[in-house]
Amino acid sequence: MIERHVTFHVLPNRADEFTRFFEEEYRPALAETEGFLKAELLQDMERDRDYMMVLRFESIDAAASWRASSSHEELKPHLKSLYDGSGLKVLEVVVQE
Repeated sequence: MIERHVTFHVLPNRADEFTRFFEEEYRPALAETEGFLKAELLQDMERDRDYMMVLRFESIDAAASWRASSSHEELKPHLKSLYDGSGLKVLEVVVQE
């Protein structure tokens, strides 16, 4: 099992749109991906323009399938219009509840 932690520095005055986009478009598209398990959106308590998507997949191949999917490609332009910086960490889940 893996998690992708994707950080975003959201543009000023776009936080509500970013959150809405995640809830209404991004997460529902993810949910249709085979091997997808969970998606959460976190907001930094000290830097309110910084967010993290925590995406959990059964395997690295399932995550790669999402990244290569037509749904992901269609959503990318809107997502990219909402932030001016991002980062990624891919982690293997070694202990879980």
